[in-house]
Amino acid sequence: MNEIVRKEQIAPQTWQLLVHAPEIARRRKAGQFVVLRVHEKGERFPLTLVSSDPEAGAIELIFQAVGTSTRLLAAMQPGQQILDLAGPLGRPTHIEQFGRCVVIGGGYGMAPVIPIAQALRDAGNELVGINGARSADNVILEDRLRAICREVTVCTDDGTYGRKGFVTTVLQEMIEAGERIDLVLAIGPTPMMRAVANLTRPHGISTVVSLNPIMVDGTGMCGGCRVEVGGETKFACIDGPEFDAHQVDFDLLMRRQRMYDGLESDATRMYEAHSTPLSEHPDGGCRCDEEAARDKPE
Repeated sequence: MNEIVRKEQIAPQTWQLLVHAPEIARRRKAGQFVVLRVHEKGERFPLTLVSSDPEAGAIELIFQAVGTSTRLLAAMQPGQQILDLAGPLGRPTHIEQFGRCVVIGGGYGMAPVIPIAQALRDAGNELVGINGARSADNVILEDRLRAICREVTVCTDDGTYGRKGFVTTVLQEMIEAGERIDLVLAIGPTPMMRAVANLTRPHGISTVVSLNPIMVDGTGMCGGCRVEVGGETKFACIDGPEFDAHQVDFDLLMRRQRMYDGLESDATRMYEAHSTPLSEHPDGGCRCDEEAARDKPE
């Protein structure tokens, strides 16, 4: 169980895993996620279920190796087993025949867009896709998005691939041109989702975002993933992860996401120190104990 079947790097710091998890593969629906733990001393963290193959008993995960836990996951190889893998969690995406839907993915956010876009198309919707990334190297899943959508626009911040600019520029042009838009789905960095919400709100365009706050257990017990939606406290793990974008308090969400930046930086520094052979350290070895003693309040 939880054995890594296949591993592939699809972009800088971005990995695709196929994991043997038959029960999750059988029950998975669009919009849901798993919570996993790499080893017994590691933290729990959520990853979107991109796809599943019930017959093979496999699930597809795509993630960025940016923190300690995700970098440990990226270091694992086919044949190794993930210690804990719980899911599927979260409410599945509400799917119906809306009409013409614009699906927007920013960077790694394109991974959770794909299964939702597929489900929307299967329900008879017409899809328009916008795939945004920092640069050409960071564009992911373009072929899969094109296979689902009638139209696709790729844009990069630096103009190295597709259009130069942001996903909001493309969406704004569609709105100003009077194109029919019955639903917008936006998933990506929180500032991007907030910008999309601010753009569609004055036009009354129904907009859904998928939030990725700090999450530990995935069952609502820890309260770490609480968000403010419409003036009420919600838990992304059980009430979401998808919410009405026009009701989300994005400013509060971003403040909460920054709460642990210092701890994450410390953990990354210690990971890098211990994952490098001592012989390669210019000073002859890491100094974690010394740094911990130095930083400890008196």
